[in-house]
Order: sequence, then C-alpha cells, then structure tokens
Amino acid sequence: MSIPSPHLLPWALAALDQPPTRAAVLLPVAGDASNRRYFRLQLPGRAVIAVVAPPATEKNAEFLAIRQLLERAGVRVPRLLAADLEQGFMLLEDLGDRLLLGELEDATADAHYARALAILRQLAAVDSRGLEALPVYNRALLAEEFSRFPVWFLQQLLGLELTNAEMHLLAELDGLLIGSALAQPQVLVHRDFHSRNLMCLASGELAVIDFQDAVVGPITYDPVSLLKDCYIRWPRERVVAWALAHRDALHAQGLLPLVTDATFLRWLDWMGLQRHLKVLGTFARLYLRDGKSAYLQDLPLVIAYIREVLAAHAGETAVLDNFRDWFEQRLLPVVAQQSWSELQ
Repeated sequence: MSIPSPHLLPWALAALDQPPTRAAVLLPVAGDASNRRYFRLQLPGRAVIAVVAPPATEKNAEFLAIRQLLERAGVRVPRLLAADLEQGFMLLEDLGDRLLLGELEDATADAHYARALAILRQLAAVDSRGLEALPVYNRALLAEEFSRFPVWFLQQLLGLELTNAEMHLLAELDGLLIGSALAQPQVLVHRDFHSRNLMCLASGELAVIDFQDAVVGPITYDPVSLLKDCYIRWPRERVVAWALAHRDALHAQGLLPLVTDATFLRWLDWMGLQRHLKVLGTFARLYLRDGKSAYLQDLPLVIAYIREVLAAHAGETAVLDNFRDWFEQRLLPVVAQQSWSELQ
C-alpha cells in the first residue's frame, strides 16, 4: 500500500486554506508506470487529487508547462490547484475514476474514438510558437527508444545473445522506421495517448492526463498509440477506417497536406511498429528494473500488433521482410517458452 509523505497532508491543507480536520483523509489511487504516487484527498464536501512526484526523477516543471499549453489549446486537462516543485507536491482537480478503457465497447467505440481523435487535432493545431520549449522527437530520441528492444526485451528478458548480423538487421530496421517518422509533418505529440490516459467525465467530455513527456513529433504517433492501444485491440478494418477518417479531418482543417491512403497507413503502421518495439523493451524494463510484473501480461498483445504490421507490409521492403523472417523464426520460438506467452 502506498504511504504518503508525512508532509503532504499538512501542505495540502495549507495550500487549500483548509483548517486541519480529522475528516481529511488521503487514499491511494492507482498510479502509472512512473515514480509518481497519487492520492485522493477527501475533504468535507469535496475531493482533490494529491500527487507526490519526486523532483529527482519526475518532470514536474514540464508537467505544469504542458498542462497550461494544453489548457490554452482548449484541451480538457485537470485543473491545477497548487504546486510545490521543491517538494514535488501537486494538487489537481479530481476527474474521477472512469478511464476510457473501461467504457470501450463495440457499440460505443466509434463515438469515443471520434472524441479522442478530435483532441489530437486540437494538439496538431497548436501554433508552432507554443512548441518552441518542447523537446523534438529527433533521430537521437527515436534511436534511444528503439534500443530498449534489443537491450531490455531481447537480451535482459529473453536472454538472447545477438550476433553481429542480427544487430545489423536491427540497425537497418531502426533506420527505416526513423526515416518514416521524420518524413511526416511534425506536431505536438502527447507521446502516451491511449485509453488509460483519457478520462471520461460526467459532462461527456474526455480529459487528458499523463502528458509530461510531450514532444514535437510525427503526426501519426498519437493516433497509432490510441488506435493500436497496448491494452485493447480492434479489428484492423476498424482501425484503418478510424485512421483514414482522422486523415481526412486533418486535411479539411488545413493541418495535413493531401496524402494517399497508402502513404498515411504506411506512416501509421511503421510508427506503430517503432512504438511497439519500444514498448516491448519498456515493459520488460518495468518488470526487471522496477518490479512491475503486471506489464508482462500486456506483452502478447504488443507482439500481435508487430506481427500484424509485418504481415500487412510483406513484400514492400527487404528490410521489413528480413526482420519478419527473423521475428517469426528466431524470436517467436523463444517467446513461446515464456510463462507470459500466449503462443502455442
């Protein structure tokens, strides 16, 4: 059970101009993959979210700056009630507990994704002057993310010893995916835009959380994070329809030049491939380094997405075909032996 800092409650009550009372209670709230801890502060007649975000590891100043940027862009985010960057304490509006993930069903998915994709067009419309302070999803950052796949997933989790030829194959794939990412229009990217970071409010709005890692990056990064979510999967036909409708809306709003279906879907799929390979490494790291074993159960879905993209683009490039052969013949037999695997 997460125990708050003894200084959190006195600080929170003082920040809210609330006199000390036995009725004030801090209750743990489910967190995320970071070192941040969340508590619901119950007060007479109201509740707020208290955050403990260690300054040594968490991007607290970035969180506050991006929260303000999104709010000015008309995106629904938690209202800020108070912050102490030195201690790593924040008080935020309590948005409730209804994650989009729990609301998604066949009958409701179209409407929910339409609202979520509309938020991404708000992000894409943010003026470049508002993005000057943000990091750029450049070649170095994309390469660092890809490196988590061989280091943490292949070597550390699966125990594979990679040959020089295998390392060369991965480097070729990395270069192909980076080239595709950098060729796309660059916009404000949340960087973890999915059903666990979108809150359903009583008003019918969707609110966005966990945005402190935002960057300027490829226009398909957030859409593929949403539509090929690591926690829920939809048939490819629906994903393609949602993606192309989003492409059309971006073009209609003057946010994207006219691009063909094939180009946009290649951008989307290859961006998703980069992201999902990174996620394999990230989830392995969360388990091995941070002891968060729950992420292992999400690995099979991520692997399924990778296989789907490799099959959908078979024959288009030698690099992808060679990687697909390696993935199927060298990697999957090792994956099948893992306790978390769903392969037969």
